[in-house]
Amino acid sequence: MKMPSPRVRRWVVRVVLAALGAAVVLVAGSQIWIRAGASGHVYAEAGVPSRPVALVLGAQVNPDGTLSPFLEARVSAAMRLYQAGKVQAILVSGDHGEWKYDEPGHMHAWLVAHGVPDVKVVDDYAGFDTYDSCQRAVRIFGVTGAIVLTQSYHIDRAVTLCREAGMDAVGVGDDTARAFKDQWRNASVREQGAYLKAVFDTVTGRDPVYLGPHELGVAHALAAPR
Repeated sequence: MKMPSPRVRRWVVRVVLAALGAAVVLVAGSQIWIRAGASGHVYAEAGVPSRPVALVLGAQVNPDGTLSPFLEARVSAAMRLYQAGKVQAILVSGDHGEWKYDEPGHMHAWLVAHGVPDVKVVDDYAGFDTYDSCQRAVRIFGVTGAIVLTQSYHIDRAVTLCREAGMDAVGVGDDTARAFKDQWRNASVREQGAYLKAVFDTVTGRDPVYLGPHELGVAHALAAPR
């Protein structure tokens, strides 16, 4: 088999190096954009300013219907913020693409079981990813201001995407799930790739997977007495 000439090999090396360089620039640029978008809008739970709504982003529900530690930490924070009077309604947004798997329904049930009035919890069944949850919160549920709740490795991207959607969003990132070291590490690594998707989604302005009609659930929850 004839080996490529030195000239061809140099050309291949240059192309590969250029591609690697472009990838590094894209990843670094996406990180800078996301961190800049969230800068000044992420708080510790005790110091987060009030907003009308807590937006709880979905995560894994176990086969037996219990919440994963990551998801339970998010709804626990929403419960505490409601009890403290920092939010007046809670929008739980997650995956219910199949009837047998229902993140919002289980989040809703957990909150009610822990003392949050049923009328104060609203379900978004088509929050299939962070971008969709933020877009639907604004465009379908009419959320203008929210405290976004997720883990700390995810909070910058979540706040940036919600603010880009037109929401006056601040965020609280949970760190208690760090105790689950393997899951935390894996999720943190995946988050770096998600930065690129966040940039792509925002630049292209794609619609959520499912948009649907305007819903009044949040408005009704805000109007209901505590």
